[in-house]
Amino acid sequence: MKSILNKLNLLVLGIVLLLAFPGCSDDNTSDLKLDGDTWLTALELNDAYTGVIDRTNKTVTIAVPEVYDTDAMKVTGIEVSEGAEASVKAGDVLNFSFPQVIKVTNGNVFLDYTVNIKHDEARILSFKLNDAYAGVIDQTKRTITVRVPSSVNIKNMVPIITTSAGATVMPASGQAIDFSNPVEFTVSYNTASAVYTVTVIPTDAPSAVYVGLAATLNELNPEEKEAATWMLNNIANSQYISFEDVQAGRVDLSECEIMWWHLHIDGGIDNMDKFEKAAPAAINALVKMKDLYNNGMNLLLTRYATYYAAKLGATLDGNNPNNCWGQSEESGEIVGGAWNFFIQGHESHALYQNLVMNSGETDKVYTFDTGYRTTNSTAQWHIGSDWGGYATNEVWRTNHGGVDLGYGGDGAIVAWEYLSEGSRGGIVCIGSGCYDWYAYGIDASADKYHGNVAKLTENAIDYLTGK
Repeated sequence: MKSILNKLNLLVLGIVLLLAFPGCSDDNTSDLKLDGDTWLTALELNDAYTGVIDRTNKTVTIAVPEVYDTDAMKVTGIEVSEGAEASVKAGDVLNFSFPQVIKVTNGNVFLDYTVNIKHDEARILSFKLNDAYAGVIDQTKRTITVRVPSSVNIKNMVPIITTSAGATVMPASGQAIDFSNPVEFTVSYNTASAVYTVTVIPTDAPSAVYVGLAATLNELNPEEKEAATWMLNNIANSQYISFEDVQAGRVDLSECEIMWWHLHIDGGIDNMDKFEKAAPAAINALVKMKDLYNNGMNLLLTRYATYYAAKLGATLDGNNPNNCWGQSEESGEIVGGAWNFFIQGHESHALYQNLVMNSGETDKVYTFDTGYRTTNSTAQWHIGSDWGGYATNEVWRTNHGGVDLGYGGDGAIVAWEYLSEGSRGGIVCIGSGCYDWYAYGIDASADKYHGNVAKLTENAIDYLTGK
């Protein structure tokens, strides 16, 4: 009986609920307006410069002369879809020295368009002779240096030239030229023009090399290419070679005193297996590299190349840095303040001389300032009894065999060396996330600290070669 009463109660409750809530009807429509188009269809600035609109990527590109003030440009024409409104109107004056966003709204829908100004440019992006010898381009000085074996006939060489979009170059790419003396190449595009001076240097035995995974310098990733280009432009008689060149014995290294490898891997690595998979050419060249190292070759290993010290046999325990991470170039973080690492106790070391230092902060090395984009790619040694295997710096020195030279804010070892012993060369390692050459999408030329990265590198090379 109790069961029947419970069922009757539930039935009555259900009927009451149905009567209490009216059903949906066609009269209950939304007030949201979602059917309007939100296209930006035309944009003109200063009565002269028309935007090229990319609907897929929601961008607008406006070309202006090579030298043109974009700080205060007037919107002289703007058109959008019927019924839509833009956040910018004709007559508005905007600062286009950086990207501006225009929002187009129609009812309750909108799209954001990013407007970029592109100055005319005339640049040589790559230069190769006889499709074999790549030039090192200094865009600031407009110079190109090409090193070739002394057996090559430099009086009859054919340049293969890549320029910025739309530009022309004279003498033309593919035309045989005598490079016995420096040759000038003129690049032109609309209002832009530039003259590059190309110098060919016959040399068989470099004094210093940047060694990399790529076959040529131009095939390096942007971070590594920035580093390698600096070396070839600043270290006398230096040359780019690949690990395959080393393995095959293609380059005469009899006069070489220093090899530098700066290894960047987007997203970072955190163990030796990942290192080996990322750098197979370096692993394949180990027999030759060990022979060079054991017979006096000095090495500068930076970022994830610091793993290579263990492979070369420079360590006592065979371990690689135990605390590693990194981001990707395009999504790297924009820093909100200057970054530094600490050098307490090592201020007088050759590595840290003639750097840009802050007054009263002689124990800190700053390497980039506010606004820099970094991947914070780090290969360091965690020190502590909690994990990592090294309770103190002294334990690390004794068990691993390195000499600590620089530290992170938490005490991690971020710069260190393996001293030369017997016939072996010396090795300097820099694994700090502060050691960064390339900032995606950022002009770091005015960064007051970033020159310290190059100076640290120069100091390390001079230190290892006894200069």
